[in-house]
Amino acid sequence: MEGVMAMKYKIALVTGGSGGIGRCIVSDLARSGVRVAFTYLNNESKALELKEQLMSEGFETLPFKVDTGSFSEAKKLVESIIGLWGRIDILVNNAGITRDKSLIMMTPEDWKEVLDTNLTGIYNVTRNCIFHMLKKKSGRIVNISSVSGIEGLPGQCNYSASKAGIIGFTRALAKETAAYGISVNAVAPGGVKTEMIDKMQDGAREALLANVPMRRFCQPEEVSNVVLYLASNSPAYLTGSVIVLDGGAGIG
Repeated sequence: MEGVMAMKYKIALVTGGSGGIGRCIVSDLARSGVRVAFTYLNNESKALELKEQLMSEGFETLPFKVDTGSFSEAKKLVESIIGLWGRIDILVNNAGITRDKSLIMMTPEDWKEVLDTNLTGIYNVTRNCIFHMLKKKSGRIVNISSVSGIEGLPGQCNYSASKAGIIGFTRALAKETAAYGISVNAVAPGGVKTEMIDKMQDGAREALLANVPMRRFCQPEEVSNVVLYLASNSPAYLTGSVIVLDGGAGIG
């Protein structure tokens, strides 16, 4: 078992690290001693604010403006991190977007944007990282999926498809890399208390909570805690798993 104390020697890449869940993941990894590179696309001010905050605490982070839906940008990102820090030990694929609409109203652009970011983005970044992990025969990959990818949610055909795809990707890659000392796992949160939830109408929020026995939303820190566990001191034998954070909603 790999102790958290050893994390100070690690290098991590977190996609979508400027806000919400990603911000917590970057912060928790950095505060455990990891040097963290993270991506953002539109929230430059939040990305720089996070960097400055963690640097003021003595932790090293480096933001990159990258569209992970582009293979060439993902390739350049990974090459830059390897060039600066020599390796990538931990990859957290967190970048994701929503374009929620009923299927009859969903445009081809709505479908493509979500799949390109949420699913193809994971391929792009992981494909460019995996050679380096295979070469050194170690690595931890954590993919952020969603309960939407397990149960399917109305108005989220694109999002549910992308998050279900992440689960399939996780399990397939775990089988490919297990013999090389690389673990690949996923976290599937339910409703997480982020800006997206805050912007929902009261009735919609109440309906979402109605089936959650805990009667509250998941906190971003709770997702980050699980990611930190999978990236640090979880058993190496744990791979290909999907950890569901749904407040008990999936209990039969």
